[in-house]
Order: sequence, then C-alpha cells, then structure tokens
Amino acid sequence: MPRTADHEQRRRQIADAVCALIADHGLDAVTVARTAATAGMSVGLVQHYFRTKDDMLLHAFRTVSARIRERAEEHIRAGTEHRRPIAQVMAAVMAEFLPLDEERRTEHRVSRAFAGRALDAPALAEVDLETACRLREDIARSVHNGKECGEVEPHLDPWPAAVRLTAVAEGLAVQVYRDLSGGDTRAAELSASVIDAELAEVFTGRCRQYAEAADSV
Repeated sequence: MPRTADHEQRRRQIADAVCALIADHGLDAVTVARTAATAGMSVGLVQHYFRTKDDMLLHAFRTVSARIRERAEEHIRAGTEHRRPIAQVMAAVMAEFLPLDEERRTEHRVSRAFAGRALDAPALAEVDLETACRLREDIARSVHNGKECGEVEPHLDPWPAAVRLTAVAEGLAVQVYRDLSGGDTRAAELSASVIDAELAEVFTGRCRQYAEAADSV
C-alpha cells in the first residue's frame, strides 16, 4: 500500500501541474486530461485524487495560498528569533506577495486567475478571502505589537493601518506584474522602497526592548 507521503506527493504534483497550465495558458486551459499529461500521470490516477475539475482547482488554489503563507510565517519566526525590528519583518512578509521572481510571478498569475473565478465559485472565494484576511491580520497584529514595544505610537489604531498596508501590497503586486509583463522594471525596482516608506509612516519608533539590549552591550 502506498505511504501517506506518496499520496501527498501526488497531490502536490497535480497542484503543480494545474498551476503550470494556468501560468502558461490561462485557467481555461486546465482540464483533467491536460493536468494528467503535465503531471506525468494517467487520467484515472488524477481522478482517483480529485473527482471533478473544481475539486482539483480548489486544491491547487489552497496549495498556492499555503506556500505563500509558509514563507510569510518563516519571516515572522526568523524575525522573532533574531530580534529584528517589526517593520523589517513586515517588509519581508509583504514582499512575498510581490511577483519579483519566477516562483512569485507564477503564484501571482495563478492567484489572480483563481480570484476571478472565485466571483462565481463560493469555495474558491472562501480561500481567496482567507488568504487576504490572514495577511491583514498579520499586519494588524504587528502594529499592535509595535505599540506595545515602542515602534508604533500608542494612539494608532492597528486596523486602519493594516487595511492601508494590505492595499499597498495588493496594489503594488498588480502594478509590478503588469509592468514586468510589458518589459518595464521600474515598479519592481521601486517596490522595496515603496513598502519601506509606507511602513515608516506606521512604525515611527524603536523597540524599547531591543534598544535596551543594544545599549547594555
């Protein structure tokens, strides 16, 4: 009997095949037969894991969202471990949503394709909403933590700040992707400075804990 790991690997292969088809040819190009051929599997094997095309698409969307989420969480873990300023950690988290390399460009194209289909597909809409809300919640939490440690002014409301910063990340991602598709690299080259400038409007102070540790050295 195949191990559980084998099943998960095959499901990942199918998700990767779906994403490759969307990235290269668009959402309408995805069929069970084409997905099977791209994944190097039989149609029957693909249907063993996903009974319908919609089931397959939903799994692929969840897989892409989870990969972005894992990278964001790794930045947060590393930032905590290495005692980095919250604004620096959030800059890295927000950059994961920008299509600045081949992997993230593919993810962005796939995510936008799914977001469009989500308008008429409640299951996809749920994943799309969850992904967006998690980023906004991360940012709101970071602003709250910044207030506690001194990086953010005590009077600042975390929620409006999170809405604004999320809008910056999402809008910047669209601009970068569109421009790079047309051969214009200016938005991509400015992306880090745009994010840093927006974060600097919120994170205006220095963490007391880190400042005290540095002063004691």
